[in-house]
Amino acid sequence: MPATTAETLSLVQRTVSVAPLVLLSAADHYGRTAKGTKKRVVGVLLGQNDGKNVRVSNSFAVPFEEDEKDPSVWFLDHSYVEAMNDMFKKVNAREKLIGWYHSGPKLRASDLEINELFKRYTPNPLLVIIDVQPKEVGVPTDAYFAVEEIKDDGTTTTKTFVHTPSIIEAEEAEEIGVEHLLRDIRDVAVGTLSTRITSQLQSLQGLHLRLRDIGTYLQKVLDGDLPINHAILGNLQDVFNLLPNLSAPKIAAVAGTAAPPAGPDADSDLARAMSVKTNDQLMTIYLSSLIRAITAFHDLIENKIQNKQQEEDKENASAAKEAAAAAKQKDGKDGGEKQANGTSSNGPLLNGEDKDKDAGGAGGKGPDKGKSKDAEGKKK
Repeated sequence: MPATTAETLSLVQRTVSVAPLVLLSAADHYGRTAKGTKKRVVGVLLGQNDGKNVRVSNSFAVPFEEDEKDPSVWFLDHSYVEAMNDMFKKVNAREKLIGWYHSGPKLRASDLEINELFKRYTPNPLLVIIDVQPKEVGVPTDAYFAVEEIKDDGTTTTKTFVHTPSIIEAEEAEEIGVEHLLRDIRDVAVGTLSTRITSQLQSLQGLHLRLRDIGTYLQKVLDGDLPINHAILGNLQDVFNLLPNLSAPKIAAVAGTAAPPAGPDADSDLARAMSVKTNDQLMTIYLSSLIRAITAFHDLIENKIQNKQQEEDKENASAAKEAAAAAKQKDGKDGGEKQANGTSSNGPLLNGEDKDKDAGGAGGKGPDKGKSKDAEGKKK
């Protein structure tokens, strides 16, 4: 651990915020080039560094190779870095090269040498280790700055990395895209109550891991394995001073009466108040989820009824069409039978005798005319 200096304290007190776009870019880079292997990927971080706050807003991948057997043998294409940096300057001049990242998940022996290479572009480069396959609950990023380690015995100083706290923070324009991505990933069938309980469980697991790390560090300090660092102890003291005292005895309700003795079974007013408030919140969440489930179930039933009614209407319409077609076909058959029996729509057809009678009548008194001619001949 480096000695406590003004430079080290200024680096430790800096706030490093990483945009979700950087995490997505690094995960995509790892998935395309090193997924299923023990290799790591390296990229460049772009953003702003004003000396107090560091904002990582963008990144791009860099060709990188290293020998798995000899960690001191590695290759990073710095000409590619310079070309890509020039192109990003043309797109957005505010985003400057502030550091680099790799997929870790831990520091490597060659990280100091790679960090020295990036000092060509920025005086104090930031190293962010992005865990693309997180196994523990918590922030998947670890930020580091390289500082000079001053030895207590007066020997030559050496370079080492100092850990800096980092957070994941999205800008207002990025929140919409992040919400859409989470909506695609999150299971829609899961209710609000289960989602909130899962989030609280993950938060408690992360808190347990941090407390375990603190306990391990303090035990090593007590055993003499690690030197005492007053900056870390001061931060831990501040953390524990902020914790409320949940084991305080109950306050007497009436002035002049003695308060009940405090013991393991005696609950304080603060603990009881927190329990009541927590129970009220959980009851509200439960009722909200129950009402939401009943409303969704009601909408599902209404949808089923509407679908069934539409199917019945379609069946009735198709049955009516079939009946109309059958009636039309029957009318066509009846007309054909009437024509075959000698009837028409205009009345009965004339037979042979009627035709002859009509022909005789139409001939202008044919038989009578013949008789009159014979009579005239006899008279002559």
